[in-house]
Amino acid sequence: MSALLFSQPLQVINLGIALFVDDLRQQNTAVVDLDWMPPGQGDPRIVALLDKLDSPAMAAKIAAANQLALSRIFAAHPLLAGFDQAINVVPGMTKTTLLHAGPPITWEKMCGAMRGAVTGALVFEGLARDVAEAEQVAASGAITFSPCHEHDCVGSMAGVTSASMFMHIVENRTFGNRAYTNLSEQMARILRMGANDQSVIERLNWMRDVLGPILRDALRLAGAIDLRLLLSQALHMGDECHNRNNAGTALLSQALTPWIIQTGYPVAQQRQVFEFIASSDYFSGPTWMAMCKAALDAASGIAYSTIVTAMARNGVAFGVRVSGLPDQWFTGPAGTVVGPMLAGYRPEDAGLDIGDSAITETYGIGGFAMAAAPAIVPLVGGTIEQALAWSRKMAEITRGENPNITIPLLGFRGIPSGIDIRLVAMTGILPVINTAIAHRLPGVGMIGAGIVHPPFACFEQALSQFCQHYCQ
Repeated sequence: MSALLFSQPLQVINLGIALFVDDLRQQNTAVVDLDWMPPGQGDPRIVALLDKLDSPAMAAKIAAANQLALSRIFAAHPLLAGFDQAINVVPGMTKTTLLHAGPPITWEKMCGAMRGAVTGALVFEGLARDVAEAEQVAASGAITFSPCHEHDCVGSMAGVTSASMFMHIVENRTFGNRAYTNLSEQMARILRMGANDQSVIERLNWMRDVLGPILRDALRLAGAIDLRLLLSQALHMGDECHNRNNAGTALLSQALTPWIIQTGYPVAQQRQVFEFIASSDYFSGPTWMAMCKAALDAASGIAYSTIVTAMARNGVAFGVRVSGLPDQWFTGPAGTVVGPMLAGYRPEDAGLDIGDSAITETYGIGGFAMAAAPAIVPLVGGTIEQALAWSRKMAEITRGENPNITIPLLGFRGIPSGIDIRLVAMTGILPVINTAIAHRLPGVGMIGAGIVHPPFACFEQALSQFCQHYCQ
């Protein structure tokens, strides 16, 4: 029998270990590689937790709760309702509060990019004369540091948000909740990447004194802008609306322009605003973040739901929040982003994964929708085939497809939505996130972009706590 087996060409299916695939292909043997690992990554304790949640009574409760969570996400209809300063609209904001990206962290433990953004914000707010004094103020205990997510906010990269900054106000028309995020500084040396020199402060001053008021008054004239509609159009035009926003920014600018020119501000200032918007396609990036936050918050706090409602990073830790365990963070170490570096920088210059922008992947765009945006590949690395495969693979750890936001290259399938901590634990497949890379030191800025995944520990913690809470 063995002689007969090896006397003809082999057709091999490999499960799991990639080394076998490499060896066989080197010997010109056809092999199909299945990316598989045992449930719970082979950890008996995780398998036992999954078994508890798979009992008929518990599984029925979870299924009903997750269906409700998905229905709320799909029914969410976020509108851009206005712009205003954080002190006027953000819950819990004070003049000495600084919001930051990711799960809670203290000044002493912050990474370089976040420290750079904090000190720059303190100078911008007039709470320190310069960066050196700002470091003393930050360490003094006089400043309240708090995660954006705990104030209905999200923040790009370092996510540092202060009282005077103008915010998007996004209202979920279906459920009435609101979400906020600050304005894009575009893509120069910028605060959100940890830069904090005088050019950064001057830009923030101009955004507070010119850009913000013009956008505020334009939205008062416009009434509201339908973000779900614009997002759907942007994906059909080649964006994934996390790191590629060419179409989204054009659509948002188109919606704002008729109202900006009716605000009555001097033509020179209006021109500055239009030139600023045109200076980077990222202008609409924060807009989609707030939209996703508004949709996902409507699905938070549903008993027995295992759906992820937020993923966020602070450059030190990665945090996950789950619908059925509201207001709790499940954390693990922030990962290394792998991708192309800007000229002059090396991988060892990079800080770890940072930012609230993974709210886009939590909703189902960004890395989950890269099949809609193959042109993003040169920025984050990989191939078009990988971009398509990532979108398909994310369907294995999500509970549905959002019918409002579809991907043309996948036959107009809805974006994969509703990450389930049980599916992640069972399959070992981790959510894919595309993101920018900030320098590990304060004061530098963006140095690249790439792909990253959450640590499995976040989902393991969430699963364990879920069982402890509900399996009594």
